[in-house]
Amino acid sequence: MRLPRVNSFVRSALAVTGVLAIGFFVIVFVQVTRAGNAALEMSATGDAIVVLGAAQYNGEPSPVLEQRLRRALDLWSAGAAPTIVTTGANQPGDVFTEGFAGYRYLRNEGVAEDQIVVVVDGGDTYESLLAAANQLRETSGEVIIVTDAYHSLRSKEIATEVGLNAAIVAAGDEMSVERRVQETIAVMAGRVISFRRVSAVR
Repeated sequence: MRLPRVNSFVRSALAVTGVLAIGFFVIVFVQVTRAGNAALEMSATGDAIVVLGAAQYNGEPSPVLEQRLRRALDLWSAGAAPTIVTTGANQPGDVFTEGFAGYRYLRNEGVAEDQIVVVVDGGDTYESLLAAANQLRETSGEVIIVTDAYHSLRSKEIATEVGLNAAIVAAGDEMSVERRVQETIAVMAGRVISFRRVSAVR
C-alpha cells in the first residue's frame, strides 16, 4: 500500500538531484569561461614557466604546441621567469616526446640549455603537472602555466592539487562551446572524486 508514496519520493529525489546537477554544471561552465578569459589577459611572473604538452610530429611541435611554446618564449624573453619547463610524454609509436619537441624548439629559438627543464613523465595534464611539481618542488615558489584558454580552470585546479602555486597564461584563444562543455565535465569530475582519480581511470 505504501508503494505509490515510495515512488513519489524517488521521483522527487531524482528531480532534486537533476536540478542540482544542472546547477552545478552551469556554475562550473561559467567558471571555465571566466578563467579562460582571464588567462587571455594574464600577465605574471614566477620562478618557472611550465608549458603543458600537446601533439608533436616526429619531434616537431604541432600548431597547438608551437603556440604554447611561442607564448612561453615571449614570457621568458620579457623576464617573467628564468626557466622554461617543457612537459609531455609520447604517444604509442612516437619516437619523440612532447617534452623533447618543446625543448628542441626552444633551443632553436635561442634559449640556453640550462634554462630549460624537460619533464617527459605524463600522459595527461594531471600526470604532467605532478611530474613538474616533483621536479620543481625545491626550486620554485610560483610557476606560470601556459596552456589554451579553455583549459585554464582545470589546469589551475590540478596545479593546486599537486602542490603548485600557479598563475595560468593562455596561449591559444580556443573557447568553443564544445571545448568548454568538455572542460566543465572534467572539472566537475575532478572536484567530486579528485583529479588524481580522474587521471587514474582515463
